[in-house]
Amino acid sequence: MINETSVQLGSVRSVIRELFEYGKKRKAQIGEDNVFDFSLGNPSVAPPEEVNKALISILQEEDEVKVHGYTSAQGDFSVRKAVSDYINKNFGANISPDLIYMTCGAAASLCITLNALLCEGDEVITVAPFFPEYRVFVEHARGKLVPVMGEEGSFQPDLDAIKRAITPSTKAILLNSPNNPSGIVYTEDKIKGLCKILQECKENGQTIYLISDEPYRELTYGGVKVPYIMNYYAESLVCYSFSKSLSLPGERIGYIAVSPRMSEAAKVYAAICGAGRALGYVCAPSLFQMMVKKVIGKTSDVSVYERNRDTLVSALTSYGYEVVRPDGAFYLFVKTLEENSDAFAERAKKYELLLVSAKSFGVEGYVRISYCVSPEMIEKSLPAFKALAQSYEK
Repeated sequence: MINETSVQLGSVRSVIRELFEYGKKRKAQIGEDNVFDFSLGNPSVAPPEEVNKALISILQEEDEVKVHGYTSAQGDFSVRKAVSDYINKNFGANISPDLIYMTCGAAASLCITLNALLCEGDEVITVAPFFPEYRVFVEHARGKLVPVMGEEGSFQPDLDAIKRAITPSTKAILLNSPNNPSGIVYTEDKIKGLCKILQECKENGQTIYLISDEPYRELTYGGVKVPYIMNYYAESLVCYSFSKSLSLPGERIGYIAVSPRMSEAAKVYAAICGAGRALGYVCAPSLFQMMVKKVIGKTSDVSVYERNRDTLVSALTSYGYEVVRPDGAFYLFVKTLEENSDAFAERAKKYELLLVSAKSFGVEGYVRISYCVSPEMIEKSLPAFKALAQSYEK
């Protein structure tokens, strides 16, 4: 007998990946330019030029044995120091390198963190809509995911609903801002209100950790700022990835940062190291650790995403769609023209539009459009969106 849960997870892809694979087959049939693939959050913007320059210089100038060798299990010290220095300079968190753990991207950061914190039956609250793999990650860590619907229309955290959802089994709250799939940036007032609730729980003898999943931190528009969780609540951890900010999703490099103000910071960090060891997530790729040290603070040209957002919001609104205008990330949440979002996404395929149904994100009646594609594809797709809307008028 083998693990049937793993068989199920391996046999059925996520809705996002399933649509992405469908798109690959469809492109092979009718041509890539004729399929409008908005399925995957795969950046179309090139990495900043400093990335390739850093990689070349490392390969040409550094000791090749060291470049391709093991680092410390939690990451090279000089790299962790570069990360902590950057955090301290930009957010004033006063964190040390000994509370940074280098990882293979945000997924590894989350899996390690959840396995470090959760015991059998612990509950993790998250705000819907939410990234569907959260459920997989939490359940693998022996916990239970508890989605709490965001406020109607804005999808900001509903603080009263979160407070009602807290039980003696609540171990953590998992936030993602800018949010995938809505693109919403949680406001400072909401963050302060949430942290006040958690502080009250702590004063009553229950420590609830706040986990901030931040692969989209730098992708904001119009000067919108993303509150840095550590500055609002001591019992917090940040799970970060360079996949989106540097357009490096395939390279899998990121980190976990444990708040230095946490009451048991050293113990939690030890648990992070232990979970990384148990999961086999030690020593993130050495070459890309060294790259991080050289380019941290650089970002890709996200102005392309902002233009794509504005084009889509303007056009779709004119066609009669209701949209949630995003302040960050590169996703547009669009209200479907029928109640069943799965049926709407399936109907969109007739117009070669690949849109992800929001049902897997914990919300009915919406689809996610991943607009990190070329502006040319956005423009070319607009008649298909218009035709899809008109098909409902008929």
